[in-house]
Amino acid sequence: MSFFTASSSSPTADANAIALMDERERARILAKAALFSPPSATLPDGRRDLVGLSRDEITAILAEIGEKPFRTKQLWHWIYHQGVTDFARMSSIAKPLQEKLAEQFIIGRPEPAMVQTSSDETRKFLFRFRDGQEAETVYIPDRKEDRGAVCISSQVGCTLSCTFCHTGTQKLVRNLGAAEIVSQFMAARDSYSEWPSPKGETPRLLSTIVLMGMGEPLYNYENVAKAMRIIMDGEGIGLSRRRITLSTSGVVPLMDRCGDELGINLAVSLHAVRNDLRDQIVPLNRKYPIEEVLAACRRYPAASNARRITFEYIMLRDVNDSDADARELVRLISGIPAKVNLIPFNPWPGSEYRPSTRERQSRFAEIVMNAGFASPIRTPRGRDILAACGQLKTASERARAGQAVADE
Repeated sequence: MSFFTASSSSPTADANAIALMDERERARILAKAALFSPPSATLPDGRRDLVGLSRDEITAILAEIGEKPFRTKQLWHWIYHQGVTDFARMSSIAKPLQEKLAEQFIIGRPEPAMVQTSSDETRKFLFRFRDGQEAETVYIPDRKEDRGAVCISSQVGCTLSCTFCHTGTQKLVRNLGAAEIVSQFMAARDSYSEWPSPKGETPRLLSTIVLMGMGEPLYNYENVAKAMRIIMDGEGIGLSRRRITLSTSGVVPLMDRCGDELGINLAVSLHAVRNDLRDQIVPLNRKYPIEEVLAACRRYPAASNARRITFEYIMLRDVNDSDADARELVRLISGIPAKVNLIPFNPWPGSEYRPSTRERQSRFAEIVMNAGFASPIRTPRGRDILAACGQLKTASERARAGQAVADE
């Protein structure tokens, strides 16, 4: 689909037509997302998970059991600032109410079905949710300072089928709920004992979030947005919007909405500078071609010289790594407050691609850098535990695939 037409009666009419199609496309995406909805937050025994609920939702369900609105602030503090999972530890709440809350609610966490730590200290979690589905989360520590990024998944599987990406070989099973998205970060903090939430200028070990795990975040926008609002709430986890980056392959209508409503940082998985090639390696390009993706980047409200849009570009040998590709990339992003992350391809079993040579990576980076754009070559992290970029795929899915091969 293209939002641009060959003719228009006037600039205003053209803009209105684009806006109408944009709204219709947003509605279509959200309707499709509903087909992959997460399971209910209510357990079989009737208790409800408080994690992932908005303040208003908590206030409403507390009212159902006869409790006053001020209890919401207390619970929010204990859940998101202190990180407790046991109502009995909420010392500002009287014991009878602690017991009442425990009868009605839980403070959930996903089960860490597997935790692996790489030789470079990257840690990968395989989290199992209540319905048995699994997704992977990765903590990537900074090499020089006591801080790091938590790479969070937004879906079980992925629907995009990018040909260089291991995760893309796993079909979409369902979206993750707001509770499942928030609790990935909370469970990672459990692992590093980083509670209560650091305040103000206090250093954070888990200092940033990147929505770059399994799935396309904008195809699960409602749950992702709700989760990020909870994480950004200043009275709880309190992570600044400047510390959160959402990575998309270019779901144009919801890039606009994300910018307007959340204002978090944006990363775009570009990976090619020609539509014919990007159609092959990032099939979503057939719906939202490069020109439309870049137009959405130019109007992204949070973009500035201080908060540049990141263009992710995976380096595939003899596919997209020529000098001509580098020069065209510079031309395409000209005028956008941007930086380019050059990502060496991380091989995975069955892939037909090879990583670009170091010399080719360096030459590509030099061309982009000389044009005025920062272009670091990302150092692969967690390769030995398949936690590097493009390698995420749940361990149980890999095991099933391996067993199927063995049975043949």
